[in-house]
Amino acid sequence: MSTTRRIVIAVFPDVDLLDVTGPAEVFALANRETGGRAGYRVELAGPASGVVTTSAGVRLLADTAFADVDGAVDTLLVPGAVDILPDGPVARIDEDVVAWVKSVAPQARRVASVCVGAHLLAAAGLLDGRTATTHWSTAAQLAADHPAVVVDPDPIFVRSGNVWTGAGISACMDLALALVADDLGEDVALAVARHLVMYLRRQGGQSQFSVPLSRPASSRRDIDDLRMHIADHPEDDLSTPALAARMCLSERHFARVFRQETGTTPGAYVEAVRVEAARRLLENTDQPLDHIAAACGLGSVETLHRALRKQIGTTPAAYRRRFRVTG
Repeated sequence: MSTTRRIVIAVFPDVDLLDVTGPAEVFALANRETGGRAGYRVELAGPASGVVTTSAGVRLLADTAFADVDGAVDTLLVPGAVDILPDGPVARIDEDVVAWVKSVAPQARRVASVCVGAHLLAAAGLLDGRTATTHWSTAAQLAADHPAVVVDPDPIFVRSGNVWTGAGISACMDLALALVADDLGEDVALAVARHLVMYLRRQGGQSQFSVPLSRPASSRRDIDDLRMHIADHPEDDLSTPALAARMCLSERHFARVFRQETGTTPGAYVEAVRVEAARRLLENTDQPLDHIAAACGLGSVETLHRALRKQIGTTPAAYRRRFRVTG
């Protein structure tokens, strides 16, 4: 018998459209991927039931009014809205939304903000004493308005106990995938990511370095399939001769096509993917460095050190200390 996971997403005038629809799509795909076992049920709650106009001008339909939300909530998801001023964007603080979040949060198993929704969580007192992130453009505002919050503008998302905060804008998808992984495991989250053509699910930490997401899709399906294979099997023999053989091409022709389609050499791409895989293990496991090096195809701890220093300018130990994801 499947568990019902009630997801309540706040919607209000000028809310960012993708921050509502992106996570909703992730949860819907998780339901489909598991044959309904995930049990996600998304509800939109607004100041009143009915039409809400987003910042994109697209109208959403709130299922229920804030005042009518009762009972247990699995996940309370809070997007945000901004006002564009001459000096840049400023997160909007709607006191009615803040009051509702403060009242509903105790009924929720977990609370998550998307993009500038972190400002609403902070105003509700949910981030005091916690580390949190938000869209980089309003991070200084969050820190100034809420000195009890440790603001880190770098990560894609931050988990602090049962409170999650995410950066913007497309990072809403990564946050939702992380919530799915927390509920159902990595395999389901990765399957959903593939449906979304997100070749690797970006973790928290410095996930803007994610290799497959930093390059557009190739014009050749076989190259995209090869990139997927590299991402899924970093521990394999991924030398240029082995990859060329997999593509049934000569080494010279393969290297030329790969560089033309990806903008980099096969060797550089493979190393970057392996560093990405190592970062995920450093963030999410306590595995010793020699195990991580082997699992990511880097071979030795020395090679792991050298690759991380080259790619992101730090050591494995220093990266783990800063970005280790804890429950």
